[in-house]
Amino acid sequence: MPKREDYISWDEYFMGIALLSSYRSKDPSTQVGACIVNNHNKIMSVGYNGFPRGCNDDDFPWERTGETYDTKYPYVCHAELNAILNNGGASLEGCKIYVALFPCNECAKAIIQCGIKEVFYLSDKYADTPGTRASKRMFDSAGVKYTQLKPAKDELVVDFREENI
Repeated sequence: MPKREDYISWDEYFMGIALLSSYRSKDPSTQVGACIVNNHNKIMSVGYNGFPRGCNDDDFPWERTGETYDTKYPYVCHAELNAILNNGGASLEGCKIYVALFPCNECAKAIIQCGIKEVFYLSDKYADTPGTRASKRMFDSAGVKYTQLKPAKDELVVDFREENI
């Protein structure tokens, strides 16, 4: 029997891990996941957007508008930063990060600082915002490559039913 020909690429696999991680996010409006991979295609860490450990997400706001203090923005840790912090101390020098949404300027700083050298993303819907423009400026200056991933498939389905395993 010949081998399968319709398997996914490494990039699609790692982006799929990032997207699956986003399902852990409790954010009602935006769910983002991230997956960090070394140059041997070993997953170093994953993360998703949510509140810091020890902060009960029932006690904090999820709103997007209003006084800053009363919105999610000063509290939520983005997927990229969570993945960096979840790594457990191993070097991320030369790694790649896969994330559905182009990183904000705060996450870009952390990505650069920990030595990640390549960013793969699906959406750049905030491309014209000052934060995203600042991210690209910093990435360009620090030599971090960024690539919009164009998967061969529009969707992957994860099926938990035992009869399909």
